[in-house]
Amino acid sequence: MVYAGSIGLFNILLLYALKGDVLQFLSANLPSSCGGAAGGSLPTPEECFSSVVLVYIPYFTFLGFVISLVFAAAYGILYERLPGQSQRVKAASIGLLLLIALLYLGLAGLSFEYTARILISFFDLAATVAYAVILGGLYRRYTRSVEFVSQDENSLKIIVDGRNLTGKTRTFHLRSSHEVKSETSEDSTFKEWAISGGVSVEDPRSFRTTIEVNGDGMLKAFSSKKR
Repeated sequence: MVYAGSIGLFNILLLYALKGDVLQFLSANLPSSCGGAAGGSLPTPEECFSSVVLVYIPYFTFLGFVISLVFAAAYGILYERLPGQSQRVKAASIGLLLLIALLYLGLAGLSFEYTARILISFFDLAATVAYAVILGGLYRRYTRSVEFVSQDENSLKIIVDGRNLTGKTRTFHLRSSHEVKSETSEDSTFKEWAISGGVSVEDPRSFRTTIEVNGDGMLKAFSSKKR
């Protein structure tokens, strides 16, 4: 909302700041649509200007808002696959893709002359940086990272909510619970779970149990060879 709204507001302010140039642009480049005179059948440049401010920019802002929500959802769903290690680096990647999408769809701002084009480009870049910072900060506020370590990855696997996360680090919603189980090879047997940080385990001795994520942490699985 902040991202799309700020771009829409900036475009409105820029239009009013350069209103004379905008009216001249409308008259010269859109004579069949905005070249009318007062009292005539065609809209005047002033009327077209009002339509742009009151109709087109709010409409494009709403579309930008919807698209930014889609990219924010994609950030959460595809977080582990995005390049980078930190939340903000990953958010910068999704923010860059969002800006490219808006530019491709013509929703990044009105561009009617060189000065406006330069100002809008700089503002879009600044707004995208702010979007990435806010998105990364919010993601960090409501999620925590858990590392899953196996004593022997060849003979002992860690399955979390049906997914093999052995040797991986994943993010989970803060204060969430997840089912974990161990899968051992035929010559091994599960021994126990060990935890550190903000991770707690319901039954450290059970091969199938539940963990609760209250902070960043680690879950490690141990096994022993059958005799």
